[in-house]
Amino acid sequence: MEVDIQELKAGDERAFRQLIDVHGRGIFNLCLGMIPNREDAEDLTQEVFIEAYKHIGSFREGSHIKTWLFRIALNKCYDHIKYIKRKKRHGIMQSLFDKEDNPIELPSNFAHPGVTLENKEHAEALYGALATLPENQHTAFTLYEMQGMDYKQIAETMAVSVSAVESLLSRARGGLRKKL
Repeated sequence: MEVDIQELKAGDERAFRQLIDVHGRGIFNLCLGMIPNREDAEDLTQEVFIEAYKHIGSFREGSHIKTWLFRIALNKCYDHIKYIKRKKRHGIMQSLFDKEDNPIELPSNFAHPGVTLENKEHAEALYGALATLPENQHTAFTLYEMQGMDYKQIAETMAVSVSAVESLLSRARGGLRKKL
């Protein structure tokens, strides 16, 4: 089901609700794949759609709305990661062993629909290893493995070439193999 871009640009609330219905779960799963904290992923998902609502007028209709939304989501996730790192760097963040503030540790009820691992410990190991990858490798891996995007969609979302996506995925897999 495609959302009518002209209705979105005209401020039609029904079209905006339809946009959320069609793309909300995918945006949430992407955020959860980048930030393995359910509450933060929910907040970021809301922020993505608020941003989309505010800036729908700048959407280029030659593009796909999904990749535009995913780009907004990635930027929100990157900003959140930078915020967490900044807090950590300035000593505001509690010890890494404090279970409430550890950004890698997953909540006990963690269930990511894109991750089919046998148990929570494996998921924690995967997210811990993913967190050590460079941002662009982490993003490419998450989009490919957890979102099921093809190389072309990833390239469009990340604003890189298809060959760059292939390279990023190869390096991400190699890095994860070493860490896991």
